[in-house]
Amino acid sequence: MRVIMWLFFLIVGAYALNRYKYRILNGLLAYDLLRKVVVRVSMRMPYLREKILPQVLGRSIL
Repeated sequence: MRVIMWLFFLIVGAYALNRYKYRILNGLLAYDLLRKVVVRVSMRMPYLREKILPQVLGRSIL
C-alpha cells in the first residue's frame, strides 16, 4: 500500500512539473542569484555558447 501511494504521488508530481514547467522556471529565475548561476553554468557549455552568443550579439561565428 505504501508503494502504491508513493508511486501515485510520484506520477502526480511528474504531471504537475510537466504541466507547469514554464511557470515554475519563471518563478525560480526571478531570483537574481539563481539567474546568475544558471547563466554562468550555461555559458560554460561550448555548444550553448557557440549557438546563443552570435544570435544575442548579432555576429556570425565564421
